[in-house]
Amino acid sequence: MGKENFVEQIADIEKDFPRWYTDVVIKTGLVDYGPVKGTMVIRPYGYAIWENIQRELDSRFKATGHKNAYFPLLIPMSFFTKEAEHVEGFAPEVAVVTHAGGEELAEPLAIRPTSETIFGSMYSKWIQSYRDLPVLINQWANVMRWEKTTRPFLRTSEFLWQEGHTAHADEAEAVEETMKMLGVYKEFAENCLAIPVITGRKTEKEKFAGAVATYGMEAMMKDGKSLQAGTSHYLGQNFAKAFDIKFLDKDGVQKLVYTSSWGVSTRLIGALIMAHGDNRGLVLPPVVAPEQVVIVPIASKKPGVLEKCEEVKTALERAGVRVILDNTDNSPGWKFNEWEMKGVPLRIELGPRDIEAGKALVFRRDTLEKAEYSLDGLASTIKELLGTVQKDMLESARVRRDNRIVYADSVKGILDGVENGNFVKAGWCGCRDCEDKVKAETSATARVYAEGEHSETCAVCGKKAEHTVIFARAY
Repeated sequence: MGKENFVEQIADIEKDFPRWYTDVVIKTGLVDYGPVKGTMVIRPYGYAIWENIQRELDSRFKATGHKNAYFPLLIPMSFFTKEAEHVEGFAPEVAVVTHAGGEELAEPLAIRPTSETIFGSMYSKWIQSYRDLPVLINQWANVMRWEKTTRPFLRTSEFLWQEGHTAHADEAEAVEETMKMLGVYKEFAENCLAIPVITGRKTEKEKFAGAVATYGMEAMMKDGKSLQAGTSHYLGQNFAKAFDIKFLDKDGVQKLVYTSSWGVSTRLIGALIMAHGDNRGLVLPPVVAPEQVVIVPIASKKPGVLEKCEEVKTALERAGVRVILDNTDNSPGWKFNEWEMKGVPLRIELGPRDIEAGKALVFRRDTLEKAEYSLDGLASTIKELLGTVQKDMLESARVRRDNRIVYADSVKGILDGVENGNFVKAGWCGCRDCEDKVKAETSATARVYAEGEHSETCAVCGKKAEHTVIFARAY
């Protein structure tokens, strides 16, 4: 199969972005559809990306004092009724087990849509004194939210995530935790995923059910839509009251704790695809790419070619580079196309002429540029180049996003902005009716407050603005 036919397997990113996305996730072997509607099977290549995301995040969580644990998948339905706003927010998405062992259960069990309630139940047992605080626990788990419209990674009935749940003696510490973890997410998104993000507080309409305040991390995809890539919630004492999480403080008085929760999920892989991909397929940043380098032998049957490729591979592995040698019997052209579609950051081409000249031809997936490098010290050169690719991908995405942030002072202006694939900053009076009108007339929602910016008037009603809000169409 020639290059043109191989590339034609993917829809044009400019003409049909949704189909392009689906083509990429399926044809690069990231996922396949599960037998139950709305579920996905994460295949080895997709799961390898998730493992790299896990590794990077997990080290950051532990560096900030958090420990991992695991809590049950099944949660008594009565737990959800204890926090009214929480149960109302999640009721449409909850899957319920009513029978087990051939008998009807005395109490139905929810399949975990999120774990604030079961953490709260256990924390009420574990926390007795101020000496037990703070409690800083994270879990890596699966959750289920029964979705009507699904798309791999972005919105599926079952997905993987991490969820941190913390308890604190005072409000200031809990708020600090909420903001600290939002900062951890932002640093990770930018330095590991090469995705620039905008963080900020969400409106009351958009906040997490049961939270006092929700802070979101919004990323611009190549079609100009926003993807909520992570959230951090300050829960106040809402769940402490619901589950009676009290402690004896230093002054001898029983007090309620303050809690937070925060999470990111496998939708981060969807963010990677849509923030960086192109008409050739995936473009993966080196930090989370399953393979950072692929070596493609040229004229591999010629004496010494495969031996030299193996030598280069060994040197790269010793330098800590994730590398694969493609010594299959496919043609070099086929290999180029396949690994470009899979988004491998660097490709090394090595043939008899290169070996004789003491050089290797290196292809960058992000810029599609080729350059020759000396075989002497190639491993250190590649390590440095991978760092350059990582930084350049972030900068490229940042420039693209910043060029697509516009201002509006009317609903028509917001509509024009999002129709052209932009994030739109506009004044808002704080009235729910005005927020609803923007969504009804533009299909855009308030993503987060634009911190540090001030608008004079509301773009909807013309009254004094209380906030500047970033509006965008979103996944």
